[in-house]
Amino acid sequence: MTKVKFSVAGLGRIGKIHLENLLQMENVEVVAVMDPMEECRKYAQEKKIPHIASTFQELLAIAPVDAVVICSPTDTHADYVEMAAKAGIHIFCEKPLDLSMQRVVQVLEVVDKANIKLMLGFNRRFDKEFKRVHDLVKEGAVGQPHLVKITSRDPGAPPVSYIKQSGGLFLDMTIHDFDMARFVVGKEVEEVYAKGAVLVDPAIGEAGDIDTAIVTLTYTDGTMAVIDNSREAAYGYDQRIEVFGSKGMAQADNNYEDSHRLYTKQGIQGSLPLHFFLERYAAAYRSEMDSYVASLKNGNAVAVDGRDGLKSLQIGLAAIKSLKEKRPVKIVEIKN
Repeated sequence: MTKVKFSVAGLGRIGKIHLENLLQMENVEVVAVMDPMEECRKYAQEKKIPHIASTFQELLAIAPVDAVVICSPTDTHADYVEMAAKAGIHIFCEKPLDLSMQRVVQVLEVVDKANIKLMLGFNRRFDKEFKRVHDLVKEGAVGQPHLVKITSRDPGAPPVSYIKQSGGLFLDMTIHDFDMARFVVGKEVEEVYAKGAVLVDPAIGEAGDIDTAIVTLTYTDGTMAVIDNSREAAYGYDQRIEVFGSKGMAQADNNYEDSHRLYTKQGIQGSLPLHFFLERYAAAYRSEMDSYVASLKNGNAVAVDGRDGLKSLQIGLAAIKSLKEKRPVKIVEIKN
């Protein structure tokens, strides 16, 4: 390949981020986009994309295309990945691949048979602060890990209409933390114990979900992790991780607009964390796409494959079962 020819399916918030990043890459050519919404197609026209489709079938008919970025609603991911794989097109797909283990396994079989590259969008692995903690752990700087702490709190809850089709807190929001829990220490989870409540918005509870949670994970070697989630933090987007081990501790803090501090008689003041994921992880989105394009160019394995997504989904389903049954759940209980 000289330039990798890309198409993009879905031009919502994430789709636009990926499109903008792809358009800035010298070794990439965006040849087509797809979105059923007219205003999104007008956005693509403004970006001077050569081909603009309103359905995924139309998008697949546009050739030649080497890879497609799928950023459409969650309930379309599995079908679109299957269709693209059967057409011999490499795929970058936002998480989750599907909300059903059985369906994910079916799709991965199609991907394997087609011999194409599928990468899932767990962008936090590419955040430079989180990656630095991962690298320090891998280098042995903290010794043998004993405890992992992950804090993930949103600045505000999404609309209830979104929550109803998202798969809920554990499969929409915490799934990033489940992936990070595996990634940061390079270990697999054996047991999940989840507690949750509706403390932010009663409408979320009426929709059958929770907005506040604590999840305890136990790894296969006995190491433990604690994840805390909230749909609404009054001070903004709170994203922190910590790994404590036999030799020390590594932490990654929030990112801020600036690092100033004001000291007065009243106390110390500073900037709030960056507002939300589009701002906090802007560089990570670019880095993950750089990584995917590089894998297509050099033939290396993708950084986050379909089985990583499957394992995070399995942990999420175990958390749902744990919350419902009010007990710790072994990962082996969650089968395809």
